[in-house]
Amino acid sequence: ISDLLSPQKYYPPDFDPAKIPKLKLPKDRQYVVRLMAPFNMSWGLCGSGVALGVALEQDPPLSGCAAVPPQTDPENTDYTMEHGATRNFQAEKLLEEEEKRMQKEREEEELNNPMKVLENRTKDSKLEMEVLENLQELKELNQRQANVDFEAMLKQYKELEEEQRRKEQE
Repeated sequence: ISDLLSPQKYYPPDFDPAKIPKLKLPKDRQYVVRLMAPFNMSWGLCGSGVALGVALEQDPPLSGCAAVPPQTDPENTDYTMEHGATRNFQAEKLLEEEEKRMQKEREEEELNNPMKVLENRTKDSKLEMEVLENLQELKELNQRQANVDFEAMLKQYKELEEEQRRKEQE
């Protein structure tokens, strides 16, 4: 038991680490590749699908679906598939691309048309005013709810019930 609890090991005085036999491993040894799927994808070779976050264990010589794992793409802060699999539909990525395209179009339009700049500013200020009004309404609603004392209400309700019972008994 003391051997299990103690992190220290006993080495006898005549211990020689050179006498420990070394493992003989093949020179062309292949390792198992383990990774988490960074996005939904389907393997092109066998057609099987993989969901986001699924642990993939790939043993290259034994796998029927051998493919290169996704590579990092720091420029776009994303992953890319070189070959072997295809990325399934991702709505978030399309939405981001659409927003970037709309912003770029708006900037180009504003450069060419000074009236458009003014129109966009008025739209933005109206939208900001609406957001502030909605926020103010929510704050007022929260204040009304914060001032309600539920314990006092329950106590008052119980008193009314008792008073009604007394009247019925009389």
